[in-house]
Amino acid sequence: MNKNEFVAKIADDTGFKKSEVEKFLDSFVNTVKEAIAGGDKVQLVGFGTFEAKERDERTGINPATGEKITIAACKVPAFKPGKAFKDEVNK
Repeated sequence: MNKNEFVAKIADDTGFKKSEVEKFLDSFVNTVKEAIAGGDKVQLVGFGTFEAKERDERTGINPATGEKITIAACKVPAFKPGKAFKDEVNK
């Protein structure tokens, strides 16, 4: 399901206009990104938790040359599904 299909489904389910749903979805995504970038977690009970996780510095291999390289430490976005979400997927 792509964004347009997602927006259309929510619009059908709620009766809101597609443009209104798209504004809401864009606001939701931007709010989550800003919160995670700011070091916060976004927890939606029954759905899951969005957060940033630390990834340590590690050694990798350049596939073109075979040379070992150092990959810098960084933060990566992560999502941990909630129990209700997992249960729904495993029905």
